[in-house]
Amino acid sequence: MLMTKERRPAIRTLRGWAILVLQDASAIQQCEEHGWMQDRADPYARDRTVDAAAQNPPHGLSPQQAVAEIREVLDSIGDTCPECSPEPD
Repeated sequence: MLMTKERRPAIRTLRGWAILVLQDASAIQQCEEHGWMQDRADPYARDRTVDAAAQNPPHGLSPQQAVAEIREVLDSIGDTCPECSPEPD
């Protein structure tokens, strides 16, 4: 029986790579309704992401540059979807 491995999409930007690494470590999630990225505020997932970036940076980047990009993307993502209405108190 022929088995195929799921192919990952080609990453075209450094930000796209960082988002993929963050999603793989479950540090961010996507709003199911609107598609915005949301920070899960999980410190262990953040640590896993930083470790993964430092151990396997994209071609041409140092581990420090890869970690800096991860941190920059994390800092740009909020913990709520801007389009979702806030729940009433």
